[in-house]
Amino acid sequence: MKTNLSMNFESSDFSDEFAGWPPEATVFPIAGVDLRVLLGTHPFVAAEEAAIRENWARETAANPALFDGRLIFQQRLTLDEKGISGEGYVTPFSAFMYWRRQPHRQGGIHIFAYPVLESSDGALVAIRMGAHTANPGQVYFAAGSLEPEDIVDGRCDIEANMRREVLEETGLDLANSVAGQGLYAAHARRTVTLMRLFRFDMTADEMVERIEAHMLVAEDKEIAGAAAIRSADPSAHPYNVAMLPVISWYFGKRGA
Repeated sequence: MKTNLSMNFESSDFSDEFAGWPPEATVFPIAGVDLRVLLGTHPFVAAEEAAIRENWARETAANPALFDGRLIFQQRLTLDEKGISGEGYVTPFSAFMYWRRQPHRQGGIHIFAYPVLESSDGALVAIRMGAHTANPGQVYFAAGSLEPEDIVDGRCDIEANMRREVLEETGLDLANSVAGQGLYAAHARRTVTLMRLFRFDMTADEMVERIEAHMLVAEDKEIAGAAAIRSADPSAHPYNVAMLPVISWYFGKRGA
């Protein structure tokens, strides 16, 4: 099986972009990840420069705390027996914010890594985002978009991204956990989530306490709290949509 996703943002028909992939909002194993970062400007950014700038003015008027940093935004992805591979560009955050507001999200693909933190008593531990962030109040695993500092020899280092994001946002070090053997993925609305399980030798309450203590000394005040997830109930917390297939898969797997 080999499926190429080459984005044509002038077309409004995206029904078969992920043809050959597992259905949306389901978690599936992958053999690996290989994401090349190309030099130059993402075609979506070049074509939509004016609209991106206008939308960013609206975004920052509504939330002045937003910062126009840089992330890796994909132009195309491939899923085959070797895993997920792709090509992307270093792209302004403002371009991503404009893209994600489009009904068809045409022009690119967002891919990010989810370190799924497990506790010793069978819960998952996530964070709740602060009111001044791009996802205020939402609950999801400590994670962030791939950034330029995650690029090693022209490719994205997924594991380094997960270690950095977890340490920055929670104070927990993935080196002190037991990493799961496999990589997994899910996709919905042209966003692809990569994930690996990391089990800590702490209860969920202990992990939450550690995270909330870290919040008091962290330089970046992005998070507003931590949450212990003990079931697949989608209404238990104000989840980011990318969390729903993960908790359904995790707790469904345990009950199987």
